Amino acid sequence: MASKIQQLQSQACQASKFVAKHGTAYYKQLLEQNKQYIVEPPTVEKCNELSKQLLYTRLASIPGRYEAFWKELDSVKQMWKNRKELKVEDAGIAALFGLECFAWYCAGEIVGRGFTFTGYYP
Repeated sequence: MASKIQQLQSQACQASKFVAKHGTAYYKQLLEQNKQYIVEPPTVEKCNELSKQLLYTRLASIPGRYEAFWKELDSVKQMWKNRKELKVEDAGIAALFGLECFAWYCAGEIVGRGFTFTGYYP
């Protein structure tokens, strides 16, 4: 057990040295590649202002999203009314979409259980 701890400390030390040596270069490269997204001046106040703008812009977009949702629901209802004219291709796409939703649900359940298939940890 002590040898494992010693090995872990050694690896952590190596990782720390690597980050200390290459971290600033990566940081500068990342900023240089994405400089078009940086708002001047990059201050805390500007960050707070931008976060508020994002929040209220999202809130302002809710009515448009609400209308789009109801239009989409109406088109689904219309397709259901005319289901006799539905092509096999459309039904297959809908079935695959439903299967994908179920797969994402199952993946979320597995992750929520702590990556176990049998149940939750006690």
